[in-house]
Amino acid sequence: MSLLKLSRRQGLAVVLTAILILTVYCVLLDLSWVSENVSYTFQEVIDALMGRGTWSSEIIVRDINAPRVVIGIFVGAGLAVTGAAMQAVFKNPLASPYILGLSSGASLGAAASMLFAIPFIPAAITTPVMAFITCFLTMVLVYTMSRSGGVVKTETLILSGVAVSSLLSALVSFLTFIAGEKLEGIVFWSMGNLGNADWNEIMFAAPIITVASLFLITQAKSLNVLMLGDVHAMDLGVDVKRTRLFILIMTTVVVAAAVSFVGVIGFIGLVIPHILRILLGPDNRIIMPLSMIAGSCFILICDYLTHVIAPYYGTLPIGVVTSLIGAPLFIYLLIRRKKEVGWN
Repeated sequence: MSLLKLSRRQGLAVVLTAILILTVYCVLLDLSWVSENVSYTFQEVIDALMGRGTWSSEIIVRDINAPRVVIGIFVGAGLAVTGAAMQAVFKNPLASPYILGLSSGASLGAAASMLFAIPFIPAAITTPVMAFITCFLTMVLVYTMSRSGGVVKTETLILSGVAVSSLLSALVSFLTFIAGEKLEGIVFWSMGNLGNADWNEIMFAAPIITVASLFLITQAKSLNVLMLGDVHAMDLGVDVKRTRLFILIMTTVVVAAAVSFVGVIGFIGLVIPHILRILLGPDNRIIMPLSMIAGSCFILICDYLTHVIAPYYGTLPIGVVTSLIGAPLFIYLLIRRKKEVGWN
């Protein structure tokens, strides 16, 4: 075994161990939050989870905090792995799960459901169902617009995504303008919130995110080839058209399932894979599974900070915190690593 190979494996082991330890810590930390200046110890959290805690600790940890933490784990994992997939498909470290306008599509569905009665859909699930549907329809529209002579080029996909996203964002802005007393609900949803999820929603979203994410990971080897370019990928036996379409569909499924219940949460799918590529190189067989763990860790850190950054304002929307952390971090990485982004 060469020294270079050994060094890479050692680096992977160090990064994986650090991420796992930090993730476990973040899970316990997020579960421990009670109120301003009040938190349970980790031992009290473990006792509550095991049914050995006090009546109040079991209610707070298991019934209030746990659903928020669990949905955060799945959403963070899903957004991070789809971000890694999109960066590989478009051969661009600036790509994110929302590059095709999926977040704008979901926002349009959520805003419409809050303003208008939707027949045939129970009122209790109108918003997530409409967000899911419009998110998926957005991908179909963008992909259809990008087809030319049976061929879909990545450049056309990006341009179509930008155009559709701009149109849908304008429609969301219009609905927000006419929302009246429902304005707060639309704005708050668009900023992201983990606290509204319940176990029924988790039982629906978690399997979808998990299965679709695992399907994406099975395409890691093909994504490595796609990063070389379509011509080289076809020479190496990859069905570029079918592989790209499959990845786009799985990405849309994950994003739709994630944002339909918690709203739009940005920068996870952009920053996490980018950092891992800098640390470990471009191999998607490594980056994609690690992105799921690191994405969960990152969103839990942000969720805890939503409660403690400005307690006199209440709980901040998690999308605000992910952007406040993710944007400066990404800018720093770009400035310091202009020629070392893990793609060459």
